[in-house]
Amino acid sequence: MKTTPSSNHVFVLMGVSGSGKSAVANAVAHQLKAAFLDGDFLHPRANIQKMSEGHPLNDDDRKPWLEAINDAAFAMQRTNDVSVIVCSALKKRYRDILRKGNENLSFVYLKGDFDTIESRLRARKGHFFKPQMLVTQFETLEEPGADERGVLVVDINQSLDEVVAATITAIEETIKK
Repeated sequence: MKTTPSSNHVFVLMGVSGSGKSAVANAVAHQLKAAFLDGDFLHPRANIQKMSEGHPLNDDDRKPWLEAINDAAFAMQRTNDVSVIVCSALKKRYRDILRKGNENLSFVYLKGDFDTIESRLRARKGHFFKPQMLVTQFETLEEPGADERGVLVVDINQSLDEVVAATITAIEETIKK
């Protein structure tokens, strides 16, 4: 196992529900031959049960989940050249938890406007879409500002292939630094 992660990078694809995080991350990981993790797989049992009962998670519920993703990012950074993690990371304090102790962790913010994302969610086959969920996501979102290090922004108002290509370009430019 490698002991110095300095040349290895972890990229967290973040954004509101419907921004394309999973689809983009899967394609990017495949094309870059990168390790991939969907952060939702790390939710504790209590969170899964709470959400399945229709109750939203609060920050206290999210903390152990974000810490688990932080640990996973640390492990992935130690053993993989490039790793991709999907996590909404809507608030700055969530992103700060993910960054802690992970020196080569960057965020790829899949940025899109409400109307674009709403139309994509409505078009999903076999997906139950609640418009209020998207409203809540945008209300919760604290867009990364210039004061946050390691944030790459990709505009999702283009085709999936174009978003994937833009994400790969942003990742490759970060790796070269």
